[in-house]
Amino acid sequence: MAIWAIGDLQGCYDPTRRLLDAIRFDPAKDRLWFCGDLVNRGGESIETLRLVHSLRENVVSVLGNHDLSLLAIAERREEDQRKVNADLQGVLFAHDRDVLLDWLRTCPLLHIDRDLGWMMLHAGLAPRWTTELARKHAGEIEHKLRSGGYRKLLRNMYGDRPAWSPNLAGPDRDRAIINIFTRMRYCAPKGRIAFEEKGPPGTQQPGLYPWYEVPGRAERDLKIVCGHWSTLGLFIGHGVHAIDTGAVWGGKLTALQLDADSLHVVQVAGRDVSDLPPRKLPA
Repeated sequence: MAIWAIGDLQGCYDPTRRLLDAIRFDPAKDRLWFCGDLVNRGGESIETLRLVHSLRENVVSVLGNHDLSLLAIAERREEDQRKVNADLQGVLFAHDRDVLLDWLRTCPLLHIDRDLGWMMLHAGLAPRWTTELARKHAGEIEHKLRSGGYRKLLRNMYGDRPAWSPNLAGPDRDRAIINIFTRMRYCAPKGRIAFEEKGPPGTQQPGLYPWYEVPGRAERDLKIVCGHWSTLGLFIGHGVHAIDTGAVWGGKLTALQLDADSLHVVQVAGRDVSDLPPRKLPA
């Protein structure tokens, strides 16, 4: 048995299949942890989502910002859905979209396995959040996504404000929690997210820190695996293993074995972008 965490797929079906071959994934005994952003930009989102869904008995996938955006767009009028890119339209107008999206909506924001000693999230954690606080706040959103009120949550989740405070309530609280789990890269010591900063460490404005390096941050009792930050590349430090290595931008797709005695990383080439325009910084 092996347990593998895999970085952001973002609709890159062919690299996903090649990576599963490279790690010799056996659905009879192995498990996969996906760090979110299963869809968007890669051109093969429907194929990728179907593949992950077909393996769902052996998979846990946390929600990323692109996954949540897909769920939100799916609740809009058809004419609005036809305005998004062709990759997402391939999911929105697929014959099996409801099955796939209903499953996606049940995915967590945070996955914790204390026996294994790991937790997985898409982007980051607020500086003062312990493991237990993170679990509690993720649960607030997961409960709403799986209830009859999920449409209201998805409708109100967009926006950069407010910054997190434990005193927040209602849509402001939901939005702040979602932004932390799915959009964070840099933040100020008090936790304000710098959404405009998307480059590698060293390019940010003074007074901002990678979320895992904020002075005075809470100690966490589990190792963390995450994605989201492709310009960071493969990063291991401060108990964090960041494995979004930019497959959708022509980089690598990365798998990290979580139950190995030593560091075991497997990578394959990402999407072929030789015919595409120059890369823009990710959202």
